[in-house]
Amino acid sequence: MLRVLAAAALVASAFVAGVLLPEDRTHAPTPPLFAHWLPHVGIGTPLAVLVALSVVVWGPSLAGRLSWRAALGAGYGTALAWTFSLALVDGWERGFAGRLTTEHEYLDEVPGVTDVGAMLREFTSRILDYQPDSWATHVSAHPPGAFLVFIGLDRIGLSGGAWASAFVVLVGALTAVAVPVAVRAYVSEEHARAVLPFVALFPGAVWIGVSADGLFAAVAACGIALLATRRALAGGVVLGFSVFLSYGLVLMGVLALAVLLSGPRGRDWRGVGVAVLGASAVVAVFAALGFWWLDGYHLVVERYYQGIATPRAYSYWVWANLAAAVFACGFAPFAARWRKLPETARGAVTLAAAAAVAILVADVSGLSKAEVERIWLPFTVWLVVLVPDRRRLWLAAQAVTALAVNHLLLGDW
Repeated sequence: MLRVLAAAALVASAFVAGVLLPEDRTHAPTPPLFAHWLPHVGIGTPLAVLVALSVVVWGPSLAGRLSWRAALGAGYGTALAWTFSLALVDGWERGFAGRLTTEHEYLDEVPGVTDVGAMLREFTSRILDYQPDSWATHVSAHPPGAFLVFIGLDRIGLSGGAWASAFVVLVGALTAVAVPVAVRAYVSEEHARAVLPFVALFPGAVWIGVSADGLFAAVAACGIALLATRRALAGGVVLGFSVFLSYGLVLMGVLALAVLLSGPRGRDWRGVGVAVLGASAVVAVFAALGFWWLDGYHLVVERYYQGIATPRAYSYWVWANLAAAVFACGFAPFAARWRKLPETARGAVTLAAAAAVAILVADVSGLSKAEVERIWLPFTVWLVVLVPDRRRLWLAAQAVTALAVNHLLLGDW
């Protein structure tokens, strides 16, 4: 309980300090979250409440007695309903169909791409700001992988914001499958079943629906699940592609190494080599097509400090970021008895610790000042593998956290 109180104190302190700091030092409407204070309800409100109540009442028991495949299917369906209903709290257009169509988003740039090969070859030349053909904010801030996904959707006829948002939510909900699959292989089936309701009712679903970071989280989680189930080559390829979705996902390497080098089957150095081979193949393909990851990364850092990164106060965000991350993972992981978990569940602590290390490295780097409630989704989703006692109580707390954020605040993206 002391950890829960400490997390709550961190959140409260971040809000108070954010109010006291001038806005030009935080550049966030309601720090530590990048959202506007706007209490509201919407068409998704009753559905979200219904999903939450259903998981709280029946989630733990169903996760324990259904067949494994049925439990995964139920978890995916629940995560999908939860994410979609939370998005609809803000309304169809504002909360869902229009989320990815603003001037800062990927879809704004899609119509201008007539030659994908040329786009990849010229991608880095358009990253820096203050030039006539600079990419939109989200395109410039990421490698071209995510942009290619949305271009691909457009090319097969699924154009527009509604299709793009639907794709992000459908893929993003796979975190509710990938995380338990990894936990089952790395920890135990019993613990994976305990994790299922918590990852299905993940508070970070507020930002999975709808931001591309939800897509990133799911792809990275699938890569870790493949490694945990000893599909090293496929896992390496998927994780290799994930770093072309977001530069920060290179930190998923911490989780990957934890899974391969400290699992129940011992250190799998061969798996490490095979996974590196798979990831390297993805890097080689992008390089052959004209995009070199390191060039993009260095230019993105430069662009970052061309914009709001410079005035945002590091002295505030270096700790307030962690408060924002609490909103994404919820308070349940802090209620888990880390040191008193059964021997069969100790691996969950390793997974969560690896995710925490990735978060801390990202935090101190200064390259994620604010907006981490969505940016760190690929890491915060792994914190919920720490399952507390009194599961229904803490599932309710998780739901209340998400519902409060979604109904009191309106995120910019």
